[in-house]
Amino acid sequence: MTAPLILHNRPDTMTTTDASTEDGKQAGLSLAVCCSVHAMQDGLTTTVNVLLPILAQAFGLSYAQVGVVKAANVAAMALLEIPSGLLSERFGARILLAFGLLIVGVGYLWLSLAAGFTAILFSLLLAGVGAAFQHTLSSAIISAAFPGPACRPALGTYNASGDVGKLALSGIFTLSIGLGFGWQTISRGYGLVSIALAVLVLILLFRRGIGGRPRRATPASSTEVSRSGWGIRSKTAFSGLCAITFLDTMAQSGFLTFVAFLMIEKGVAVNLAALAVVLTLAGGVVGKFCCGILAKHMGIIRSLALVELLTAAGIVAVVIAPPMAAFSLLPILGAFLQGSSSITYGTISDMFHQNRQARGFSLIYTTANISSVTASITLGLISDQFGLSVMMLTMAALTLVTLPLCALLRTETARPIGLDQ
Repeated sequence: MTAPLILHNRPDTMTTTDASTEDGKQAGLSLAVCCSVHAMQDGLTTTVNVLLPILAQAFGLSYAQVGVVKAANVAAMALLEIPSGLLSERFGARILLAFGLLIVGVGYLWLSLAAGFTAILFSLLLAGVGAAFQHTLSSAIISAAFPGPACRPALGTYNASGDVGKLALSGIFTLSIGLGFGWQTISRGYGLVSIALAVLVLILLFRRGIGGRPRRATPASSTEVSRSGWGIRSKTAFSGLCAITFLDTMAQSGFLTFVAFLMIEKGVAVNLAALAVVLTLAGGVVGKFCCGILAKHMGIIRSLALVELLTAAGIVAVVIAPPMAAFSLLPILGAFLQGSSSITYGTISDMFHQNRQARGFSLIYTTANISSVTASITLGLISDQFGLSVMMLTMAALTLVTLPLCALLRTETARPIGLDQ
């Protein structure tokens, strides 16, 4: 007898493999594009800090005018984070990502032509508007491309790219000024690069169908969203996360603002003291990437508690250490100080319904922006009244307040959010 012919379903197997490979490529492209946008936007935002002293000298701006310009830039980002998330549900994230880069580019081009305070204020306000259209949108795209535990390392990579951009663009600006280039020329160049990146992002995302308008919810999921229009699965847990993010961002923003002044108080030369910020940011690049992986393996609560505890201990150590020892501690502290944001932001994907991810990220980034503004004012007043060391120790104490708040993340609902799995 002839042996029966056995038919192997190879085409189906190949189709499944091909589909999986294609999904992997699409997820990788999504992450690469979002990281590029993040690096550009955060780099341009940080470059404002380098620009302001130059602009103040060129146009005779008072400290009050410098403060108004900085406040306008940051406030625009804070006010538009939530609207950007809501708009993405109607228009899709990719159009708004490109729009943000375009607006920032126009702001920098306008700045290169500025002839006084009003033009500077308007141009950097415009740059702040454009910068608001990135964190929320990119985080939502990444959380959709990397579902489940893979989301946290992906968001950690995304967060690290922002610090790479900060170091690169602010460093290039400073180096270019030192080489004799005018700030107008550099600003114009940055504006043109931002606009070119906007066009490239739009082409890449449209071609691959990434970041379009979200699909309508299924009837089953519509019931869940209708219970809470923002799609929050546990209000208690999310409230705890917002409180942790607020205190965590106060520490990050406050330390980066005043660490150079602390080094000057320790007797370090002014030009060398500025290196303290760079060393802290360099540690943050590594920390933001590694803490996302740490959360994946240890769980959100344990990893967050560990990082916050080490942050508080690191701040105290830098305050009491002699100058050179303090410098050596800064990259290590920077890894914990800034790495915690990869854990907090990565938790949003667990706390919000899939169709409301952008809203979740918009809320958490708004909380962080408000905290950053609050830190500059509050910690500055404490420093004036009691000194930098007391302010730093107060900041370390506030960081420890996040430890009991981590317990709120254990809150369970009818639909488990799997925070510590």
